[in-house]
Amino acid sequence: MSKPPVLDPLDRELFRRTVGAVRPLRCDRIDPVALRATPIPRFSLADERQVLADMVSDYFEPADLETGEELYYRREGVQQAVLRKLRRGQFQVGAVLDLHGMTAAAARDALAVFLQRARRDNLHCVRIIHGKGNGSRHRGPVLKQKINHWLRQRDEILAFCSARAVDGGTGAIYVLLRRKR
Repeated sequence: MSKPPVLDPLDRELFRRTVGAVRPLRCDRIDPVALRATPIPRFSLADERQVLADMVSDYFEPADLETGEELYYRREGVQQAVLRKLRRGQFQVGAVLDLHGMTAAAARDALAVFLQRARRDNLHCVRIIHGKGNGSRHRGPVLKQKINHWLRQRDEILAFCSARAVDGGTGAIYVLLRRKR
């Protein structure tokens, strides 16, 4: 180890005059603070822009035609453009519930648990597969009609409609949920 250099007394005096009076700091270290930028809700902003564009558009969507088998519902205050966007499958589906083969009682319980979890996870759109009822002894879609009835009674449901053909068609529905406050 080498010794620190010895400073000339004239240099030391010149330094003291140049620097002036000093007082010691209590703490000479500052912990770095990572500043986080406020997140930009890009998807929400894009959704809002698309809804505005759809409201003034003359675009024709075949999914807008009713054939009688589709389910659709929108709570008062929900814009028609939002339902149109839901019917087109333009919302990201956060979770899926398949009720095939369940009894009505089991389906009701599964639906309640599923919607509770979706709200807990703050999901905005989910898909429920109820089936078309082709294998039903009652010669019709039992669960489809019950789901239609049950969902209309729940306050957290903003809208629902039959899914696009690639997501199950009239055997499934997209459900739009109210965001948690």
